[in-house]
Amino acid sequence: CKSPSPRQNMPVRYFVMKSSNLENIDISQQKGIWSTTPSNERKLNGAFWESSVVYLIFSVQGSGSFQGFARMGSAIGCEKSQDWRSAGFGGVFKVDWIRKESIPFQFAHHLLNPWNDSKKVQ
Repeated sequence: CKSPSPRQNMPVRYFVMKSSNLENIDISQQKGIWSTTPSNERKLNGAFWESSVVYLIFSVQGSGSFQGFARMGSAIGCEKSQDWRSAGFGGVFKVDWIRKESIPFQFAHHLLNPWNDSKKVQ
């Protein structure tokens, strides 16, 4: 899939992507791809086509930190990848990593999610 040109005057969307293991984050950072469960695909694809930019903030479950963030670089296609250690993933899509480093949740405690009862973003 080719990425459309940036859509100005459209909202920017943000998603926290939880991974069950660090290996999947490493694969994503090396190959510039990501895959998620089929239940998340419709929401992410909708955001990709209806937003100017979609940022994905990655965190490994139980790590207490974010592992970095990336821009969604393509819509999610039908092609699957054998790279992921977790079963049940859908299609692969391109991600452009912006920052690849561990950022402890404590540095983001001032960020609250109004769509999740104003809970801390983590």
